[in-house]
Amino acid sequence: MLNDILHDIWNNYRGRFLCSLFALFIGAMFLVIGIWQTLFLIACIIVGFFIGNKLDKKEDLLEWLDRLLPPGYHR
Repeated sequence: MLNDILHDIWNNYRGRFLCSLFALFIGAMFLVIGIWQTLFLIACIIVGFFIGNKLDKKEDLLEWLDRLLPPGYHR
């Protein structure tokens, strides 16, 4: 019975629950390590996610760097 209730809650309110949990975590990070360190950590996570996404899709990172950086910078 409890399993059915938890299953229904998870199916109906998954987004609200996960986003609330994420917001609680970010708020705690602001309080514990400060705003600038938290923002830097979030930026590093976003960059890591982006690079991991490119690797998962088997895209060529060197080609992407050539488009991103000025000509002649990457050899």
